[in-house]
Amino acid sequence: MSEPVSPVTPLDLEKLFTTLVRHRVDFVLIGALAARLQGFPRATYDADITPARDAGNLQRLATALRELDARIYTDTIPEGLAFDCSPQMLARADVWNLVTKAGRLDLAFQPSGTAGYEDLARHAIHFTVYGDDLLAARLEDIMRSKQAAGRPQDKQDVALIREMLTRRTAPPEKQTPKRRRRDS
Repeated sequence: MSEPVSPVTPLDLEKLFTTLVRHRVDFVLIGALAARLQGFPRATYDADITPARDAGNLQRLATALRELDARIYTDTIPEGLAFDCSPQMLARADVWNLVTKAGRLDLAFQPSGTAGYEDLARHAIHFTVYGDDLLAARLEDIMRSKQAAGRPQDKQDVALIREMLTRRTAPPEKQTPKRRRRDS
């Protein structure tokens, strides 16, 4: 029997991502962490992913989560509650808030405003992280999901992401050459 995860387990992205990749879990990184890979300034203390929902992927995901000692996270019991981490159990809910020995992990099979994995993977951005390919939702899709969720933090994030996208697509401003200072 494994020991409960510490309530303050810091996010260990290398352990989390390499475990998911080693088990060949198909997923898209979403939320603030995916946005951070694209220059978003807000820090986050958990990882949010959208896994594919097919039976084979749920089996691989369940195996990876058991290796990570995944437990259900609650505010009142931050070290987590044990649960039946099986493909059948994972298929029963759209969202799982978990705590693992690699930190907090939220699974959202169909994030607000999206149709799930296929929808997000279609335009996802590829990053190489810890030597492996990682799919991250593009900013437009993150913004779409946060707008649909409508939580206070999401509204702030949408304003920041909208500004980032505006700056990304704006034509370059005419830059005036800087004057060289003359040393006296």
